Amino acid sequence: MAEGSLKQVDKPWRVLEFYSGIGGLRYSLMKSGVNAKVVDAFDINDKANDVYELNFGHRPHQGNIQSLTAADLDSYGAHAWLLSPPCQPYTRQGLQKDSGDARAFSFLKILELIPHTSKPPNMLLVENVVGFETSDTHTKMIDILAKTNYVVQEFILSPLQFGVPYSRPRYFCLAKRRPSSFQSQLLNNRLLLSPSPLFGHHDNTVANEHDQSEESWDKVLQSCEPVEKFLEFENHGDQTGTESGFLDSTIVPTDAYGSLEKNDNANGHDSSSLGQYLVPLSLIERWGSVMDIVYPDSKRCCCFTKSYYRYVKGTGSLLATVQP
Repeated sequence: MAEGSLKQVDKPWRVLEFYSGIGGLRYSLMKSGVNAKVVDAFDINDKANDVYELNFGHRPHQGNIQSLTAADLDSYGAHAWLLSPPCQPYTRQGLQKDSGDARAFSFLKILELIPHTSKPPNMLLVENVVGFETSDTHTKMIDILAKTNYVVQEFILSPLQFGVPYSRPRYFCLAKRRPSSFQSQLLNNRLLLSPSPLFGHHDNTVANEHDQSEESWDKVLQSCEPVEKFLEFENHGDQTGTESGFLDSTIVPTDAYGSLEKNDNANGHDSSSLGQYLVPLSLIERWGSVMDIVYPDSKRCCCFTKSYYRYVKGTGSLLATVQP
C-alpha cells in the first residue's frame, strides 16, 4: 500500500463512478481485490444503464452530471472517484473541439465542484483517449487538482504492456490528496510514455520513459500471451470443426452483397452457430488486402470500434482460424 493511503481494513472504500457505461471501471475495481464499494454510479445513456444493471444489480443515476452540486457529492462520503468522461472531444477522428465541445462540459463542472466540497475525495482515477493529455481540458484538470492539494501521476498505457494481445493505448491519471502519496514519487507530475512491459517490471520502465523504438515495441509484443489464450472454445455438433474446436474455414459462404452486416437467417445460416460470424468470401476477395487479420497464435490485435462488422478498415481485427 502506498504511503499515507487510506488504512481501512474493516470498512470498504466508498467509490463514486461517473460516466459508468456498462461498468468497465467497476469490474476492474472488483478484479483488483481492493476492499471497496461503489455507492453510486452516473450515466446518461439508458442502454448502457440497462447493461450495467444486468451486470451488477445496481442501476446508475440517469441524467446530466452537470445537475450535481457540491452538497450532493458530499452526501455520498466517497473516498474515491472513477471518471471516464466522453472521449469524442479529443479523438483524432472527431472535430477536436476540446473543452468547447458540449460533451466536455459535465467533466469540467465536476472538477470545478471539488474546491467547493467539504469532503473532497482522497483519490481520483481519470481515463480517456490518447490526445486528452494535450487538451485544454487536461490543462484545466491539472490546474484544479494542484490547487486542491492533489499529487498526480499520468500514464499512456496499452493492454500490450500487461501481456494482453490487444493494442489500445489509453490515457490514465491517478490523483491522491495530500498527505497521501504514491509509492514511486519519481513519477509525480510526469507523463509516463514508455512502451516497456509493465507486468512484474515495476520501476524499470522509468529509465526508458521516452523510448518508442520498434525494438521496444517488439519486446512488448513478445511479452504478450497469444490470442488463443483469450478465446472461448466450444464444439458445435452441427458444424465441421477442427481438433482445436474452431470452425473449419472451408465452409465460408459466398454472397454478392459486400457488406459485413447482413441477415444470416435470410441466407439459410443458423444464427446459433459459428457460421453467423464468418466473413463472406466475396468480401475477402474485394477487401482482404486492407483487413487486419490475426491468427490464434498472434500476439496482438487492433482496437475495436463501434463500426466493427459494418466496415472493414480500421474497425478491429478479424480472426482467421486456419493458417493460410
